[in-house]
Amino acid sequence: MFKRNTILTGAALMLALAAPVAAQDTTPDTVVATVDGKDITLGHMMATKAQLPAQYQSLPDEVLFNGILDQLIQQTVLAGSLNGEVSAPAQRMIDNETRAILAGIVLEQVADNAVSDEAVQAAYDERFADAEPSTEFNASHILVETEEKAQELVTELEGGADFADLAREHSTGPSGPNGGDLGWFGKGMMVPEFEEAVVSLEVGGVSAPVQTQFGWHVVKLNETRDQEAPTLDEVKDDLTAEIQQQAVAAKIEELVAAADVEKAEEGSIDPAILNNVEAE
Repeated sequence: MFKRNTILTGAALMLALAAPVAAQDTTPDTVVATVDGKDITLGHMMATKAQLPAQYQSLPDEVLFNGILDQLIQQTVLAGSLNGEVSAPAQRMIDNETRAILAGIVLEQVADNAVSDEAVQAAYDERFADAEPSTEFNASHILVETEEKAQELVTELEGGADFADLAREHSTGPSGPNGGDLGWFGKGMMVPEFEEAVVSLEVGGVSAPVQTQFGWHVVKLNETRDQEAPTLDEVKDDLTAEIQQQAVAAKIEELVAAADVEKAEEGSIDPAILNNVEAE
């Protein structure tokens, strides 16, 4: 079965480019073609373009205009040629598509209405206004398979061996070739046992062998720094997304709670029936 909006055929796109349309006042209601008395408007074309895959979106405007118009003309002709009533499975697909589009319109309205400069500022203040600077750590480690091997390395380090050299020679972790350097990280980014070892060290200090799910580690704390709270501009997009998600979830919960919903009794329908695509 052909998928909707994929009939933008190669033939349509390879049509000779029409001469540029003369400048005129246009709106989404501007009629660009009529097929057996049915109007195709500029708005229909805009909606089609918005749904095209990315590889089509980058085509020249003239190519897209002709290709999309051809597609809509073809679809209109095909739809008009349908003999008899729409089949029950097809009607269900139409029902589902209509339901999804209308639901999407509502959710978009809810998301847009939830966002304002005041709402974003309030979300920022709630999360960051009283936030204390957090500590970030720069550490290195050597990962080996046994506690005995880890203890041998600790002994070598106590005797003056270079940590980075030992990491390059012995570490089985991906940071080994880089001297065991893990870069900067904050609390919660490492497994608990490793984080506990790092936090307990003084800068320049080396830990006793530490076991995690990955093996045995020898850890060195290279440096620490205070990480200040981000600015509003730095987190505005994230806060906006969170506000919208919360508003959408609240609206769905509100509407479902207010609706008269009756479900089939649990267990009365075998879930496997969904696999029977031929069921009528």
